[in-house]
Amino acid sequence: MFSTTLFSWVIRFACVLFIFNSNSLYAIEAVSNKAQSRGMDIGLTALFSAGGSSVDNLTLSDLQAGGHDPARNGFTVQNVELSIAATIDSYFDAQSNFIFLINAEGETVVELEEAFLTTRQLAAGLQLKAGQYFTEFGRQNSLHPHSWSFADQPVILSRLLGGDGLRSQGLRLSWLMPTDWFSELLIGAQNAKGETAQSFLNAAGEDVAGYILIDRRARNSGDLLYSARWLNAADISDTISMNVGVSGLWGPNASDTESDTTIIGSDFYIKWQAINSQRGYPFVAWHSEIVQREYEALNQTNPAHEILVDSGYFSQISWGFKPGWVAGLRIEEARSEGDNSTDPMRDNRQRLSTNITWYLSEYSKLRLQYNQDKTEHLADETAHSIWLQLEFNMGSHAAHSF
Repeated sequence: MFSTTLFSWVIRFACVLFIFNSNSLYAIEAVSNKAQSRGMDIGLTALFSAGGSSVDNLTLSDLQAGGHDPARNGFTVQNVELSIAATIDSYFDAQSNFIFLINAEGETVVELEEAFLTTRQLAAGLQLKAGQYFTEFGRQNSLHPHSWSFADQPVILSRLLGGDGLRSQGLRLSWLMPTDWFSELLIGAQNAKGETAQSFLNAAGEDVAGYILIDRRARNSGDLLYSARWLNAADISDTISMNVGVSGLWGPNASDTESDTTIIGSDFYIKWQAINSQRGYPFVAWHSEIVQREYEALNQTNPAHEILVDSGYFSQISWGFKPGWVAGLRIEEARSEGDNSTDPMRDNRQRLSTNITWYLSEYSKLRLQYNQDKTEHLADETAHSIWLQLEFNMGSHAAHSF
């Protein structure tokens, strides 16, 4: 519920955090510089938001299902990430990311988001990754929240890959293929257990379309989560670059001891940037993904089973129209087969989002975003939400993929 008072506090909140950012930058840079002298990059990135919706907090938590989404009227600490990266030796690079946030109950949550090694010099274009890491499925899942083009996670990814993104412990092998363009094949195996593997061995007692999940544990290699991705990239012209990828996931789910899940997806990213650009502007970037899940649901007391099919897409355009300013537009849809009109995680739903982002410097940004949600479980009601997001960065941060 919007009010003049709420928006006045939004502006005050942004100003206070901006001042905090300016005063704190020097301290963290001193620590970072000392670490860099020892071959380490240390950085901290923080995301805060303020805003509100035309629906109450309980309803809003169903609409904003991402673990780092602004999901309540008022203020949200979306994500505070401590990143540490280093070259270990001539064989390995390493990276760790620790996450801090405050949940809807006001409790502080600490997570080990990623901690992994990557090899530096395997032959034949091969590279091995090992540890805890985001599964390389599509483009968006591997991006950290401060790299998102919008303040919240796409709806279909929250539903199928989980609110915190799909990540787990395992091994991944990549092969940079000997082609005239960039072509990379990635295959991996990870543990399928836990809340960050939502479509697989999620927590016992959770409900999926009326099926209560059991405490299913890995018994052999067949109970691991397997992933594959083929990514191709090329420069179409002097001003246009493009990435195209296809991805797949296969693994057990917790509806029964013999049930499985399959997820497939395709993604597309294209960017135009003027030859005579200033600080990278102007540019236009278009990013789209389409995903489908087949979830084999079994009932321990009934030999009958069904295949639950969920699918959806998102498509977003970012326009950097002048240095430091980016406008964005995103459309999304998520659908499920069957009568799911009362289930917030499986009903048919559409979202339209628009935003504008002001990059004050390379260390901070402000983003204003509007969401319009139409979803079956709200009957004929349309939800309207608006968020003001602030990000600041201190120290060094590991580079992200194009």
